[in-house]
Amino acid sequence: MTALLDVTGLTAQYGDSQALFGIDFSLDQGETVSIIGSNGAGKSTFLKSLCGLLPRPVEAIRFKGAPIGGLAAHQVAKAGIALVPEGRRLFPSLSVEDNLRIGATTGRPGPWSLPRVYDLFPALHARRKQPGTALSGGQQQMVAIGRALMANPEVLLCDEISLGLAPTVIKDIYRGLETVIGEGTSVIVVEQDIAQALKVSSRFYCFQEGRVSLKGRPGAVPMADISAAYFGV
Repeated sequence: MTALLDVTGLTAQYGDSQALFGIDFSLDQGETVSIIGSNGAGKSTFLKSLCGLLPRPVEAIRFKGAPIGGLAAHQVAKAGIALVPEGRRLFPSLSVEDNLRIGATTGRPGPWSLPRVYDLFPALHARRKQPGTALSGGQQQMVAIGRALMANPEVLLCDEISLGLAPTVIKDIYRGLETVIGEGTSVIVVEQDIAQALKVSSRFYCFQEGRVSLKGRPGAVPMADISAAYFGV
């Protein structure tokens, strides 16, 4: 069976500095895969490459069997891949609701709408007319996830969605994500928190200095091996 998303030999650079070195990766329909690794391992660079924010070889990324390496970011979103960026990146001049509506500009049909997002994250409904950046960090993260869902993606890319949040808020965020996963959306979760990443995923890749240092299934790989691959020891 052909993978929903298939990456072969992906490289990426920032100017003269190479950040990714021949990454091979796959994601099946309805699967959740986590990418773990320390700061600077290449995790966010990988997601940016997938969604068209960085130049990449045309044939290195195939989505539903078709090469998408040559597509711009808005074309990738319209094809069905949406990013929840690290740091949330809300539009400060827009209300919560208008930030959410931005996600729907892809015009993709699907189950996600404003009422569905408010059902998923009820705290947003009462604050829907407030500026997005006036919310707490956890609520801003909910807006960022909701905005991506409004694009009705087939693949949701989540970049460090627990970063800087309190444990109770992280539980709320991941409870919502589990609902999304349960409805069949394929998800890639980038996390520094190993335990959280492994908890929600069926497979994982560990990145170290722009390369895959280990991959496997949670529970099938000893934690000592995961820690060694994570820290490069």
